[in-house]
Amino acid sequence: MIFKILIFVILGLILLSLASGVFFLANDTDDQERLIKALTVRVSLSILLITVIVVGFYTGQLKTRDMTPRAVMELSNSPTQPAH
Repeated sequence: MIFKILIFVILGLILLSLASGVFFLANDTDDQERLIKALTVRVSLSILLITVIVVGFYTGQLKTRDMTPRAVMELSNSPTQPAH
């Protein structure tokens, strides 16, 4: 669960960096140092995001779901467990 939360936090930070980059692009006329820093932060966060996803799959904390038609039909036809 911690990997999913971390992924969403990093995605939010990437979006904030993207928004700041657009702001700097529109408002800075002479110096583009802040724009380059925003791009550097965004690329670094993207590399971190990919690393977190790979580590999550490698450790088994993140898993894929089988959504083939056969698996979906088996899930919908499976009996429910009675309440205790």
